[in-house]
Amino acid sequence: MQYLFEYSDTLNSPYEAFLYDTTVMTFPIRAHWHYFMEVVYMKDGTGLIECDGKSYVVEPGDLILFHPESVHAIYTATNYSLQYEVLKFDVNKLYTENSYAPKLRIILESASKNTNAPIFFSEQDLADIPVESIFEDCRAELAARDYGYDIIVHNKICYLLVNLIRIWRNKGFDTDVAATHVQELDSIHDITTYIDAHAGEPIKVEDLADMCNMSYSYFAKNFKQYYGRSCKEYIEFIRICKAEDMLLFTDFDLSYISQETGFSDSSHLIKIFRKWKGMTPKQFKLQHAKKEA
Repeated sequence: MQYLFEYSDTLNSPYEAFLYDTTVMTFPIRAHWHYFMEVVYMKDGTGLIECDGKSYVVEPGDLILFHPESVHAIYTATNYSLQYEVLKFDVNKLYTENSYAPKLRIILESASKNTNAPIFFSEQDLADIPVESIFEDCRAELAARDYGYDIIVHNKICYLLVNLIRIWRNKGFDTDVAATHVQELDSIHDITTYIDAHAGEPIKVEDLADMCNMSYSYFAKNFKQYYGRSCKEYIEFIRICKAEDMLLFTDFDLSYISQETGFSDSSHLIKIFRKWKGMTPKQFKLQHAKKEA
């Protein structure tokens, strides 16, 4: 069973920028998560992107960002290939000198739980931002690694993010309130990693609360506040992502997949899969087989 966590050496490589071409690179991008932020800008083709249980159709000129620890996957919505720009960076490395603005990390962390801060930006939303040149310039700087390249890349990323935050502000996201709502819940961060690694085993929320040295009610409240869903729902979601991955990339039957992903039997898997995906595992596999044909 695939471990969804993707390691990245953010200490030595806090920034990455590259052009992804699905005709010559591995595709589709399987469900995964990581501790850095990722921004994708579609250049050619129509992508079907899933992030934390929601689906987005991303056309050329559109942009989507993945917050740290969000589970996401990238497919094509048609039979055609994709080409898209990618920026990856450690939000803890971002800094601003402005005395009245909260740190970008704090704003982004708060935005990840706010409905007024959507992760998808249409071409129309981005009309006044030189998005394509930002990605291209970052790629060029990271490739050349000339004097001060990291400063230029950092500033371009901050420029892009501040403009995206302005769009959020216009949609009702309050950056002033954001600074007061952030809680450091390192133990809960560790628990999501544990869930990923042990999703195929029986997991009780009570046991997870004990691992964090919290009461059940306090753990449940803080988990939902931080991730926007209950811990039980999060466990279901991770298991469905792993089942989805096995449906797409293996020929195992439902009985084996249910056993490997922590469901009691295939009927239980089908029930929960339909709840999250709106279709049965068989329908899901057939749908994606047609796109790849």
